[in-house]
Amino acid sequence: MRWGQLAQIAFIMAASLGAYSFVRAGQADHRRAACASLCQLRPAYAGRNRSVPDFELPDLEGRPVRFSSLLGSGPVVLNFWTKSCKPCLRELPSLAEFARLVAQDGVKVVTLCTDSGPEAIAADLAAALGGREPPFAILFDPDYEVVTDLFGTTLYPETWFIDDRGIIRLRIDGARDWTSPIALEVIEMIGRPLGCPVDFFRGQPRGPHAGLCGDMWL
Repeated sequence: MRWGQLAQIAFIMAASLGAYSFVRAGQADHRRAACASLCQLRPAYAGRNRSVPDFELPDLEGRPVRFSSLLGSGPVVLNFWTKSCKPCLRELPSLAEFARLVAQDGVKVVTLCTDSGPEAIAADLAAALGGREPPFAILFDPDYEVVTDLFGTTLYPETWFIDDRGIIRLRIDGARDWTSPIALEVIEMIGRPLGCPVDFFRGQPRGPHAGLCGDMWL
């Protein structure tokens, strides 16, 4: 083989390596951008290996609602609350606004209340929402068969993000401002097939992609 041919091959290999490095760098930047909102939200849990348990509870009208019937057309956000939880009541207005904003994208917001029924929460709900009708579904679990027995929740509020396949993507402990851009970006991320690959456990990024949170975690 002549020197000219060797030089040509070396040039092609160097160019290929450069292109590969450029693509990898671009992918890393894309993933870092996709993870920015999740890293800032700092969920108690984030992953892709847990399926949501199915359940059935009555709504405000006393009609039974099976959770699996809500899946398949977009992410579902589950929020657990009770009227004796002051942070829960303070959170409801921003959760209501969040529900209005994401409904146009096929996202369903469902709240699970551990009080006895509609009459028990009517006054507190009206006060929290300024007399407006809730733009989210309210299901009742007074015996804690779902909130505690299935999800293990003992402190409120707690919010779960579930994709349209029924995979639990993240859990948020405590009240948040759901009208913030971060919350809206996270729900968009969950609606995408790939999204952010970073896992969280007890509020800490875990797994091989934890470094994508980078300086945002400091």
